[in-house]
Amino acid sequence: MRLPLLPPAQLSAEQKPLYDDMKHGIEKSFGGFSTVAADGALMGPWNPWLRYPAFGKPIWELTKALSMGATLPKTVREVAILVTGAHFRSAYELYAHVIVAEQRGLQDATLSTIVAGQRPADLTQPEAVAYDVAAALVHGGALPELTWRQAVQTFGAAGAAELVNLVGLYCLVSITLNGFDVPVPEGG
Repeated sequence: MRLPLLPPAQLSAEQKPLYDDMKHGIEKSFGGFSTVAADGALMGPWNPWLRYPAFGKPIWELTKALSMGATLPKTVREVAILVTGAHFRSAYELYAHVIVAEQRGLQDATLSTIVAGQRPADLTQPEAVAYDVAAALVHGGALPELTWRQAVQTFGAAGAAELVNLVGLYCLVSITLNGFDVPVPEGG
C-alpha cells in the first residue's frame, strides 16, 4: 500500500469535512465489506481521495451522484462494476463488489465467471445488457451503436447514460486502487 491509512486525528482542516461526508456516505451506502479501520481511518479508494482532497472531493461527489441517486437495478449495477473491476484486476473493488453482488442475489457461479472476464450464460436480459455495455467500454473505442440502442431500450436514455457514467466512475475507482496499491483488508 503506497499511502498509509490516514487516522481521523491527523486530518487537516480541509480533509475533516470531506472525511465526515465520506464516512456518513459509506455508512449509508457501502455496507457489507470493510471500509473503516478500527481507528476510524477510511480504507479502499476513500483513503487516497481523502489524502488529496483537491481530486478526492469531486470524485466523491460523482460517487455520491451515481450511488445514492442510482436508478438502475442493483444487480445491473453490480454486473457493470464487476466487469470493470475484473478488466483492471482491481483487488479491493472485486473484494467489495463480490460481497455486495452476493447480498443482492447474484450467484457465486455467475460472479466467478464475471471475475474471470467472461460473460455468464445465466444473466437476466438487463444484466446481460449491462455486461455488454461495460465490457465494450473497458475494452476501448466507441460503444457500438447496437449496444447503445439495447441499453436505451432496456433502461431508457437516462438509465443508459447512468450506466455509461457508472462504468467510467469504476474505471477511475479501479485505477485509483491500483495506482495506490490498495490491498484487500486482512481477513477479506
